[in-house]
Amino acid sequence: MSVNRVVISGGGTGGHIFPAVAIADEIKRRNPNAEILFVGALGKMEMEKVPAAGYKIVGLSIAGFQRKLTFSNFLLPFKIIGSLLKARKLLKDFKPEVVIGVGGYASGPTLKAATYLKIPTLIQEQNGFPGKTNKLLAKSVHSICTAYDGLERFFPKEKILLTGNPVRKEMVDIANKRDEACAFYHMDSTKPIVLIIGGSLGAKTLNRSVVNAYEALIKSDVQVLWQSGKLYYSELKAELAEQDAENIHLVEFIERMDFAYAMADLIVSRAGAISVSELCIIGKPVILVPSPNVAEDHQTKNAMALVEKNAAILIKDVDAPSQLINDTLHLLKDKAKCESLSTAIYALGKPNATSDIVDEVERIIK
Repeated sequence: MSVNRVVISGGGTGGHIFPAVAIADEIKRRNPNAEILFVGALGKMEMEKVPAAGYKIVGLSIAGFQRKLTFSNFLLPFKIIGSLLKARKLLKDFKPEVVIGVGGYASGPTLKAATYLKIPTLIQEQNGFPGKTNKLLAKSVHSICTAYDGLERFFPKEKILLTGNPVRKEMVDIANKRDEACAFYHMDSTKPIVLIIGGSLGAKTLNRSVVNAYEALIKSDVQVLWQSGKLYYSELKAELAEQDAENIHLVEFIERMDFAYAMADLIVSRAGAISVSELCIIGKPVILVPSPNVAEDHQTKNAMALVEKNAAILIKDVDAPSQLINDTLHLLKDKAKCESLSTAIYALGKPNATSDIVDEVERIIK
């Protein structure tokens, strides 16, 4: 069926923004003439990233509650009321057939206004532990697309559809690319390769873990592609300048993630929802080090959803500096364990998530 007018709301982090854009792209692929309007929070990442992806966005003056006593907390009720009124006017003027929420500050008032106006609504929940906004909205929306099993304790069971998270297809297209990837990154395809990724900004704990075990890595026959992130690259480059480490490739940013995934024999990563969804489709053995600096400890919940199915190894952030690289080298030698992890994580992959979510959008409009 044709979809003509859609509002997509939410953002705040790439983990919310990317699924939103992927859903919009799939709607446009099916319905080239569809009009899609994004609603975000003023001053947040979506106000830049969404226009860069080719979509129009309107901002609400909405923010979250600060744990420490601040003047912004005093203003919060007024911002919520103002955002609800603005969202309601936006929806009345735009007249969407459906409103999709992906989490984040703007999602709350936009979906609340949509349910008040009796417009069909859908939530896409990326994490294994939902955020406050989606938990509050769950009773009033029409459908909830989830990436993890077991969310019945947060959402009405009859509204849940297990779809997985949208992933960047170009990132997970790794078939038959190992030799090309090794040539691109100047690595020996006959030796084991570990990929260490901490996100575009980097992860201090992962970086410190590598530095702490640098000598052990140099002496091993293992090659490492290590993404430090732009916050740490210059400092690490200077710190390690005198070390002769031909087998350790330090990069600020991974230019070709498909190549990095393709040549990796083992991956060390944070446990953001979209990263975990990509890793499930990749199907390589994974060690996850969840970031402790995220709301409601989402990353630990995401990692545990895999660990409970014997599909990943979890190392706590606090333990990683002393333990991570030693455990990584030990796991690489355990071929049976690596194969078991690989099989289990691959079984959890949802490569058709974006298409399944848009199928559900069409269903609730109908």
